[in-house]
Amino acid sequence: MKPERHFSLVVSLIVTATAAVSWNAWAQGIDYAKIEILTERIAPNLYMLSGSAGADPGHEDAAGGRIGVLAGPDGIFMVDAQYAQVTDKVAAAIRKISSEPIRFLVNTHVHGDHTAGNANFVKIGALLFAREELREELLRPPAAGNAAPARDPARLPVVTYGMGDPIKFRLNGEIVDLIPVRAAHTGGDTMIRFENADVIMIGDFYRNYGYPFIDTNNGGTLKGALEGLDATMKLAGPNTRLIPGHGTIVHREDIIPYRDMILDVQAKVQQLINAGKSQQEVLAAKVTAPYDAKVPGGLLPAGASTSADRFVGMVYAQLKGAK
Repeated sequence: MKPERHFSLVVSLIVTATAAVSWNAWAQGIDYAKIEILTERIAPNLYMLSGSAGADPGHEDAAGGRIGVLAGPDGIFMVDAQYAQVTDKVAAAIRKISSEPIRFLVNTHVHGDHTAGNANFVKIGALLFAREELREELLRPPAAGNAAPARDPARLPVVTYGMGDPIKFRLNGEIVDLIPVRAAHTGGDTMIRFENADVIMIGDFYRNYGYPFIDTNNGGTLKGALEGLDATMKLAGPNTRLIPGHGTIVHREDIIPYRDMILDVQAKVQQLINAGKSQQEVLAAKVTAPYDAKVPGGLLPAGASTSADRFVGMVYAQLKGAK
């Protein structure tokens, strides 16, 4: 192996290992008893559920990923499953919306705040859909230090699909599209579009709280994240509501400065790499400085999931690995 390739691999492993440890440590620190499930009606039969532990549900310290619920006489179509520890609370919130059975569940991506409750909902009748890549990610051995409960086979998707295989549902007067996204936040991301409501749930490859989190340990890529943002802007109309897994609801024009920020940071990091700078020197250059005051939560403590340094470190590792 060439020395420069070996160095790139080491940097990548350091970044991904740090991401995994930070994610697990953050999840283990949650007080699930304090989580409340908040319900927001988006369209006549489309609702969004968010976990709050006494924080603004649009912020990163809110508990768990956002859940989508399409309700009606054809049964409930559900997007993401939150943490397993709050399934009873999620189910109670859904029952306030509809008493119809939960028939379908789809995952936007693999992270536990979106998938850990899968098995619980499958056992009450939901048929689970997800990317084939996501299923493979769920089959991986738990990361070191992960205190997750025993791995239940029911957590695994029953129906899987790939990049070239979008799926369309027709129920409750709505047309729902499962749209695969090239490896972005993770290697198995999916957007869920509700055509009649003009709503797209976009998972976590966009966030308006903190800097981007691209989980390279689970197949995410910088290139794919940018492609996912471009695909979102092409798919969305001017009035389409874009609903991320965390953060506030946005529109197409809100994606543009986010994408441009990533491109600018990428270009600056590439210039420093071309000049022979080390990762430590790149971090010291503070290339995100023009954005730190504009990005809510952009300067979280070291190790937090959306810190500027971790974002720049990920960009550095991805660009070095591309050589």
